[in-house]
Amino acid sequence: MSLGSYGLSFIESYQVLLSRLLHLSDPETVKEHVIMNIRLPRIIGGILAGIGLAVAGSAMQGIMKNPLADPYTTGISTGAGFGAAVAIIGGIGAMFGDVAIILNAFIFSLIPMFVIMSLSKMRKPTPSMMILAGIATMYIFSAMTTLMMISADANDVQSVYMWTVGTLDKVTWNVIPYMLISVVFGCLLLVWKAKELNVMSIGDEGAVGLGVNVEKTRKITLFAISITAATIVSFTGVIGFVGMISPHVVRMFLGSDHRYLIPASGLFGATLLMMADGVARTIVAPTILPVGVITAFIGGPLFLYLIICRKKEIW
Repeated sequence: MSLGSYGLSFIESYQVLLSRLLHLSDPETVKEHVIMNIRLPRIIGGILAGIGLAVAGSAMQGIMKNPLADPYTTGISTGAGFGAAVAIIGGIGAMFGDVAIILNAFIFSLIPMFVIMSLSKMRKPTPSMMILAGIATMYIFSAMTTLMMISADANDVQSVYMWTVGTLDKVTWNVIPYMLISVVFGCLLLVWKAKELNVMSIGDEGAVGLGVNVEKTRKITLFAISITAATIVSFTGVIGFVGMISPHVVRMFLGSDHRYLIPASGLFGATLLMMADGVARTIVAPTILPVGVITAFIGGPLFLYLIICRKKEIW
């Protein structure tokens, strides 16, 4: 809370926080406004986004059996991004508020999921086929988003652009409840399916032989990922690498047991995103960089380092 263009010490930040929580100060000062209305919701939103992306990434990697998989790879977040862009550029968000953007993003995020699940019924649902189908869907949504931005108003284009690079600037107290509900709901569903995800790691046929309803588990998992990713992307944009690097790092230390991998990935993702946001707020202060730029700078080299230094296969 002490990081940012407006100078506040560590002690001052927590004095302000305690005074507001205990109702010891009135009226509101500039320091209190900065802490309570700008930085604190940004921190809480960043923590929720980090948890949601990392947990969704760990579950997606589990059902795909691929450490490179995440919600973005399968096109879910790109679909949510297109839905949010439709709401922003089409004026739906201005007319009905943030709820309309979330709902629109959620609806469009379901399209890649339905495409993947439909293809899974048409042919053998191998992880490679599902990833390739997701990538194809991702490119389609990206192209449509670009076409919309070409003919859009300059302010709307700016909003969509900042949204695509990933930023916490738009996170306020008004959107925190929506993020909290979706992240908690998605995380609970994924934790509930942790044992089935462990069994599915041996393959669909083996999991069926052990009594797991693979199709149902995969649908529930993809649905939980869709809810979480759609809400996060609606408010923060596409923040890269958190959903992929967090479970990958945790898996190297704790193994592939999803009972531990999912919650640990969430903690690591929240920590990683908070560190990146701290850098984004201070490296070129008073200008605040999009946090997605920082996560890419951190995640890219770190991921290459982990690949080079890895001595054994995860799966």
